Amino acid sequence: MEGERVKQEDMAAERSAFLAIVGRPNVGKSSLLNRMIGEKIAIVSKKPQTTRTRIMGVLTQGADQLVFLDTPGLVKPKNSLGDYMAKSVASAVAGVDACLLVTEAGAKISPADRDLVRRFEELKLPAVLAINKIDLLKDKTPLMGQIGEFAQLYDFAAVVPVSAQAGDGMDELLDELKKLAQPGGHLFPPDTLTDQPERVIAAEVVREKVLRLLDQEVPHGVAAVTESMKDRGGLLELQVTLYCERPNHKGILIGKGGAMLKKIGSMAREDLEAFFGCKVNLQLWVKVKEDWRQRPETLQSLGFSLKDLEL
Repeated sequence: MEGERVKQEDMAAERSAFLAIVGRPNVGKSSLLNRMIGEKIAIVSKKPQTTRTRIMGVLTQGADQLVFLDTPGLVKPKNSLGDYMAKSVASAVAGVDACLLVTEAGAKISPADRDLVRRFEELKLPAVLAINKIDLLKDKTPLMGQIGEFAQLYDFAAVVPVSAQAGDGMDELLDELKKLAQPGGHLFPPDTLTDQPERVIAAEVVREKVLRLLDQEVPHGVAAVTESMKDRGGLLELQVTLYCERPNHKGILIGKGGAMLKKIGSMAREDLEAFFGCKVNLQLWVKVKEDWRQRPETLQSLGFSLKDLEL
């Protein structure tokens, strides 16, 4: 009885919050998540719409546990994949305790920002605004005007200028987010970082290198799937297939004499060895699935959630 009472008291002292990280593409949502968690669990690229699905990250500090949902950038859908991403954002916002809206320092309020704020109003959601990339703003005076414009748009719980890249303002941001946590115990064990399976993380690391190394339309027409993952006692063997939409895209991914594929593999292997803490034998394959972004059944076969596809 005494042990049960102590356990109940501990749970009452613990606080938690589910928070959706939302905003238009390329404002640094995934970079913010990685910085707050302290581990790279979401891939990062300068190209918009790098994130395709909801990625959960968990931060436990003392009595506070913050559960973040990193969502795709909100834009008007152009294909079935775009529909999936938009529905993923809507679903995430509808199921959380509060939202973290991310925008870029010096940027005007976008239609996507206004759409998201309307969702906050409809759901009566508390929200914190993070103005990211302040390190890139040489003249900081426009920040006050930007903060004022957003303050007129919505009654944010807090507005915090930050730099996910440099780490500026991150402690202040976390302090504000912790104020949104409610008593009632933690939702996950304290050592939990993400709900992403290791196979998914491995595939996403490979896709990140495609995004970084290739330009134009090819990267967004590529999906990565981990086909095999085996621990050989200190050596992790991974087989990852890259699916592209066109035969000529396959040639670009492979490169002359396999040079591009080797470069993708070399860069991915370095990150994977750091993440898994062991040597990695990474084998990459390239296959064509024509127009896979347009076909819900193909999206499902590549691991996208059927639940989100039907929302």
